[in-house]
Amino acid sequence: MAKIDIQELSDQPEELIDRVRSGEGIIITRDGEDVAELGPVRKGLSAEEVVERHRNLPPMDPESLRRDIDEIFAPGL
Repeated sequence: MAKIDIQELSDQPEELIDRVRSGEGIIITRDGEDVAELGPVRKGLSAEEVVERHRNLPPMDPESLRRDIDEIFAPGL
């Protein structure tokens, strides 16, 4: 993540917003200290996108999942 001083934010706001719109995150500093993050807005998924993602998930075996959970965490969790 890029770091810029608050003065650069004041001097080049349009350029920085364009960078953020393209997906880049930027940390704003003042006197060398990190004070804020500037990043793209996270947009929610539409119902259609959720359904499409669900269609692309691999099949799941509930018993295998239970064994994996019990192996990693306390049994019966």
